[in-house]
Amino acid sequence: MGAGKTTKSQELARRSGSILLSEDDWLTAIYPDEIISFNDYIKYSARLKPLLKGHVQSILNAGISVILDFPGNTKQQRAWFKEIFSAFNIPHKLIYIEADDELCLKQIEIRNKNHPERAQFDNETVFHQVTSYFQIPSEDEGFNIEVIRRKNT
Repeated sequence: MGAGKTTKSQELARRSGSILLSEDDWLTAIYPDEIISFNDYIKYSARLKPLLKGHVQSILNAGISVILDFPGNTKQQRAWFKEIFSAFNIPHKLIYIEADDELCLKQIEIRNKNHPERAQFDNETVFHQVTSYFQIPSEDEGFNIEVIRRKNT
């Protein structure tokens, strides 16, 4: 949360001409005003992913690149990504943005000024709750990992 995942995804999509799918956009469109807590997010995200899995695989199998702006904070979350590409041996890259808590919280604060509707969920309490589950991605999970290290400036 706040590491710069959406900004990086948008930049990559613009630069490469890929399709960008954002979990935040989908959840907001399908479940407006229903995600108030972290538990709400978990519930609705779990409903969304099976719907999108086959859709994303179809796009990829058509030869079109897709950038998924979805969190992969835990091995379980990343397993969903692996299901997408491994069934068809689709080339992939997992981008891990390494950023310290101070930078992430600063960026969440800026985001909330620009998007006050997100402040109810995007706050320091939820950040710490989400971060407590974080597991650094490792090569043994079967991903081609690119690490981007962001410094607090």
